[in-house]
Amino acid sequence: MTAERQLSYYMNKSSELARQKFDKKIRIGLLGSFTLNGLSETLAVKCAEKNIQCQAYVGGYNQFNQEILNQESELYKFGPEILFLLIDTRTMLGDLFHNPYSVSAEDRRDVVDKKTKEILDLANRFCNKTKSKIILSNLSIPTFSPNGIFENRTEYGFHKMISDINNRLDEMAKNLDSVYVYDFARFVTKHGEKNVFDYKQFFFGDMKISLNYIPYLANDLVSYVIGHLGISKKCIVLDLDNTLWGGIIGEDGFNGIKLGPEPPGNAFVEFQKTLLALHQRGVILSINSKNNYDDAIKAIREHPFMVLKENHFACVRINWNDKVSNMKEIADELNIGLESFVFVDDDPVNREYMKINMPQILTVDFPDDPSQYAETIKEMNDFSVLNITQEDQSRGKMYAEQQKRSQLEQSAPDLENFLKQLDLKISIKNANEFTIPRISQLTLKTNQFNLTTKRYQESDIRSFSKNNRYMVGCAQVEDKFGDNGIT
Repeated sequence: MTAERQLSYYMNKSSELARQKFDKKIRIGLLGSFTLNGLSETLAVKCAEKNIQCQAYVGGYNQFNQEILNQESELYKFGPEILFLLIDTRTMLGDLFHNPYSVSAEDRRDVVDKKTKEILDLANRFCNKTKSKIILSNLSIPTFSPNGIFENRTEYGFHKMISDINNRLDEMAKNLDSVYVYDFARFVTKHGEKNVFDYKQFFFGDMKISLNYIPYLANDLVSYVIGHLGISKKCIVLDLDNTLWGGIIGEDGFNGIKLGPEPPGNAFVEFQKTLLALHQRGVILSINSKNNYDDAIKAIREHPFMVLKENHFACVRINWNDKVSNMKEIADELNIGLESFVFVDDDPVNREYMKINMPQILTVDFPDDPSQYAETIKEMNDFSVLNITQEDQSRGKMYAEQQKRSQLEQSAPDLENFLKQLDLKISIKNANEFTIPRISQLTLKTNQFNLTTKRYQESDIRSFSKNNRYMVGCAQVEDKFGDNGIT
């Protein structure tokens, strides 16, 4: 797990933010059933690190019901774009948290129905009155049970109750455009119940999350800000030697690099599998390596334990040019802004050179230990999206097809001839449940065809499509090389 700064750092740093200028802005509301000390300040600093100005409203202690039910409350006056509603298991279950078996199994089922409905009714009420997104935290599942080791054999037991609440929140939120569920239970599992919950703090001031773990929580919540603003990173540019495999291909040779089921090669296999998972959900992969092309490409094409193959990389620069020049070429070829790139290189000299010359690019300070490579990528929130479209999942294939178009364009005598050879087909479609997420995504991510520069969430597009005053459509482009999707 990547080390976090202490809460005191964020508290001090937050006072300096007023003097800074930012490219993006966000208004966040924070409501909770417990004390949220330090969370808004930490969120502000973490947003600032992403070049986002964050204004936050923090509701009164355990006043979430009153704030949402009263349309004249300070929450509505503030008008957040995103509202985080954090409710803990103790508050949700009340006395049943300690004595769940004081009522029958049937009554426990009724409690689950009632509590789930209450929280979703609150969320719906707020979303219907505003254009905000609401992020509900699910419930952590305590490690204890009054029934001890008999818990798993108890009819509709304590842990089952909480799991059912979480599962129902997930299922119901899928059908609500503006409601999302933050997996707080996973957060507690990841960091450990004894770490996240500081009982001394809890009994002293009802602070249910340890001050040491507020920064980790804030890091998770910023993911929703990135997704909402549509500023997730689009492309990871990778070195090869000691990054995708252990050793130096030009010195150690094809058979000498460390890559395979045995250590240390298994750490590089794990890293490649993590990158492949990101690629399959829409993150572009590219290579920027100082190397002999023939040696490196042979390893990519022929090594038996290479997880990432040549077709997974949208752009490949394997040469002896400096990496900044290569990066400029990659950005031009992919036609995406520098702020959308992440640069991964094991060499701190190369990383520093990239930071100085291309500060817009996120250059990741990778650990020296390859066993931590995969975890470092997994803990980054920079790839967060609120929806994954069909176009996202096909993006890697689309960029491979784009390379073929570029080759055709270079060989064609003129533009008219090039367009004829492409055999373009454009389909105009009305907005529907399948296309609305992509239409929204395009308004969030690009200005190219967005003449008003207004950003529309899925709920906005869906509302327009149901209004007889508007006609909402999209264009799907296809040519002889493949389907470009909705563009």
